Amino acid sequence: MADTLTLSEARALAGPVDDLTLAEILKLGATRAELAEARAWIENDEAMLNEGRPIPSGRAARIVELLRAADEEAFTPPEP
Repeated sequence: MADTLTLSEARALAGPVDDLTLAEILKLGATRAELAEARAWIENDEAMLNEGRPIPSGRAARIVELLRAADEEAFTPPEP
């Protein structure tokens, strides 16, 4: 499929995420459009809702879950 992401495209579109998250996104067979949509929802879900955009479903929804989990892990301080 021509629209399937490459590793370098996924890395550029996903932003600062770990390799495991990128691997999961690629394993889904995600497209550029799905990853871009997921990233847009994470960056500003309120604006997306105000525009009347439907909540992501399918692969885009799973990518949102993966990216949110990666963001939470990145910003969780280690326990003492």
